Amino acid sequence: MTLGIKLLLVFIAFLTVLTVVIGMAFRERKRAREIPEGDLAAQQAADGRVLLTVFSAIIGGMLLTLLTAWLVFF
Repeated sequence: MTLGIKLLLVFIAFLTVLTVVIGMAFRERKRAREIPEGDLAAQQAADGRVLLTVFSAIIGGMLLTLLTAWLVFF
């Protein structure tokens, strides 16, 4: 497998992570409109799901960066 194909696979993985995060954020935003204003527990749960997804994606991006560096330099 050539370096170009390997980097293309890493790029596709990056786009997949990005798509999941954006989709999750928009889905939670839509759900947040349906939560009554007084339901603090539901609002906090929605915020927690978004934060978990975003921070998981950050760690995934860091791992993709390490994978890219390993593919290019080794």
